Amino acid sequence: MGHFVDRRLNPKDKSLGNRRRFLKRVRNHVKKAVDEAVRTREIADADRGEQVIVPADSIAEPNFRHSRKAGTRDYVSSGNKSFRAGDRIKKPPAGGAGESGKQGSDGGEGEDEFLFVLSRDEFLDIFFEDMELPNLVKRGLKQIEVTKPYRAGFSVTGSPSNINVERTMRNALGRRLALKRPKDAEIRALREEIFRLEKVSRPTKKQRNELSTLHDLLEDLLKRQKVISYIDPLDVRYNYFEQRPEPRERAVMICLMDVSASMGEREKDLAKRFFVLLHLFLSRRYKSIDLVFVRHTHNAQEVDEETFFYARETGGTVVSTALVEAQRVIEERYPPSEWNIYIAQASDGENYSGDSKKCVEILNENLMRNCQYFAYVEIVEEAEAEFLNSEENGIELWREYRRVASRWPNFAMKRISRPADIYPVFRELFAKKPVDAHGS
Repeated sequence: MGHFVDRRLNPKDKSLGNRRRFLKRVRNHVKKAVDEAVRTREIADADRGEQVIVPADSIAEPNFRHSRKAGTRDYVSSGNKSFRAGDRIKKPPAGGAGESGKQGSDGGEGEDEFLFVLSRDEFLDIFFEDMELPNLVKRGLKQIEVTKPYRAGFSVTGSPSNINVERTMRNALGRRLALKRPKDAEIRALREEIFRLEKVSRPTKKQRNELSTLHDLLEDLLKRQKVISYIDPLDVRYNYFEQRPEPRERAVMICLMDVSASMGEREKDLAKRFFVLLHLFLSRRYKSIDLVFVRHTHNAQEVDEETFFYARETGGTVVSTALVEAQRVIEERYPPSEWNIYIAQASDGENYSGDSKKCVEILNENLMRNCQYFAYVEIVEEAEAEFLNSEENGIELWREYRRVASRWPNFAMKRISRPADIYPVFRELFAKKPVDAHGS
């Protein structure tokens, strides 16, 4: 029995190159399967892989063959009662050869559809291709190189404030042991022995010789202890910090979700699906981006990710509180001159009477001046979506936000009524914009 040794450099992905070429070839089928998966998945399964079925004719190798509809072919066949020499035999029906995997055939060979599984990374790469955060270039950041110190080992030079005491003492101890520097306890014991012998009133010759030897030994030990210092400049080590450039396009996404009593379980589920998709998109496409989560009823509060998606708190509806909380977060932690600020808001559009005008005031006077992009998603009933077939129709908050959208080009608003709407709306909100001739 033969044994094969795989010496390729990528044993875990042995067919990675072939797999990538295959995905490129059947991309249309893959994208269709990915889009369909997003519409039907639960929130917890949003980022797992997916099975993809590719028709056999999509992966068949191109080849030349005789046409079934035209042309003639001469060949010799055994005769029978129906045909004589020189007769022409009709071509069989198109489906008779059994080339399709979906039709049976007695005389031909069929081929089943091809099934394969996308990995999580492949699924997300295809899912988020051609998508980006709009306007991810902050004014003035191109001219400023921002660096941050990172620990990068030790150095023999540096400032006193960066001395690494532990590493310095370890080096000093190793040097003293290697050079056999006399210990203080050893010298102390020798002095005590000399003192004991000196107290003898009538020492013998042996004791006098021993005392002389001890004096010479003490002198030698003190000399060696002085020459071999306790800590030498060669022992000193300093913490070394390497300046690494930080991403200049620093960005923060502030997520605002309405969890008031007017938002039923269906509305909350759709809103969470949208934000899960947004979370996956940001974490997949951008290595360094801050996420801020804000839930609001009649009060708004910044929360952690777990609370944002799974807490069950409810109450009245005052949308402006969420905008005020976003404004507070920006003022305290994210200077607009240094950060690309993005805001995504999901609500059913219900609001306390008169509060929608306050929302417009906050947006026009503060948030829209400071943020790169504001995406508003309104969750509506399916029957209501059919009635509101125009973006001009809507309840008070939608109409007021339309005024904001007409004034600010970086304000986008869409409606969602069912899970199948989430991905198309998400793609519209975060699709890559074409770059004009001036690069803007």
